[in-house]
Amino acid sequence: MADVPDQLTLRRNRDAEGRRDLVIRRGFAGLLVLLSGLGLLNVFGQHPSTSNAATRAADLEVYAPARVRAGLYYMARFTIVAHSDLRRATLVLDPGWAEGITINTVEPSPIGEASDDGRLVFELGHIPAGEKYVFFIHLQVNPTNIGRRPQDVDLRDGDTELAHIDRTITVFP
Repeated sequence: MADVPDQLTLRRNRDAEGRRDLVIRRGFAGLLVLLSGLGLLNVFGQHPSTSNAATRAADLEVYAPARVRAGLYYMARFTIVAHSDLRRATLVLDPGWAEGITINTVEPSPIGEASDDGRLVFELGHIPAGEKYVFFIHLQVNPTNIGRRPQDVDLRDGDTELAHIDRTITVFP
């Protein structure tokens, strides 16, 4: 067997006595495994959830993730079921839907788009009683965007509010 080189000692280099860097490396590796496991369990977002509001005039359903990661592409689906004629159906979204988030497409195209004190307004037009209207928005979270913000949704018929959904989105780095 060859001799041990001059700069190495068996106790420190082979047996790792007094080496804290080994514990630190194993701790970082364990942290990486833990974060990967939490990501697989969807702790950091993307899995959509459903929020509902029901009134005599209409039902409103929002299907979108409440937790997302920076850089993520995702979709939000808004379903309106009219129980009475909605002459000027309008979706009003909080600024949190666009703050630090890029809106890529809106389908089907609304009749009109506007702003109401910073809120996004999508005019959908006439929805007859008994009909269902499905509206999609495809979004991407900007990479520098992190934190929590409200993403409330209102359904209006003209200026009359019919349904309201309270939502909050959390953006992870």
